[in-house]
Amino acid sequence: MIEEQPNTPVMLRVGDKIPDFEARTTHGPIKLSDFRGRWLIFFSHPADFTPVCTTEFVALARKADAFEKMNCALVGLSVDSLYSHLAWVRVIQEQYGAEISFPIVEDPSMAVGKAFGMIDENATDSTAMRTSYFIDPEGIIRATTCYPYNVGRSVDEMIRLLTALQTVADGEALTPEGWQPGDDLLAVPPASVADIDDGEDWFCRKVTPA
Repeated sequence: MIEEQPNTPVMLRVGDKIPDFEARTTHGPIKLSDFRGRWLIFFSHPADFTPVCTTEFVALARKADAFEKMNCALVGLSVDSLYSHLAWVRVIQEQYGAEISFPIVEDPSMAVGKAFGMIDENATDSTAMRTSYFIDPEGIIRATTCYPYNVGRSVDEMIRLLTALQTVADGEALTPEGWQPGDDLLAVPPASVADIDDGEDWFCRKVTPA
């Protein structure tokens, strides 16, 4: 059940607190608030037993250790039933040797998808659902991505974005275009004239990671 107004769609934005809900999953009942204290990627996909979603789940399963090392949990969401999820997870393990170690939420009524703005409130199917929310340990949304049903997400980009968010979480630096872990960062721009130094690049100055 969604917190407060379950049938009212919301436009979730960066900086918002993620709504809580309780639902059945392949790992038993969960609440999003169960993951407080660590990073969380809550993502939706259009349906089980579909080609694009299957490739995403195989890739996520194979990179699960990378997310775990970054203290980040994964929670998937699909409109299919719990029993469909269980069958799909088994097929993925048998055919691709990939164990899905994270929970998948059932959402046959599309109530969660609609309430979280992952799908339009008037939609009759789930083909638009390929949204990801990157949520910090306090339950605040720090980034979102949204892909159409026919374009798969990049798990490597999900890891890069998560790493970037964690790197700048203390507010002491910024990441430039195309940043990769280990690259130089950007200094936070000066807040007043008194803080401007004599360098020509005072407004776009690189700094070496600590």
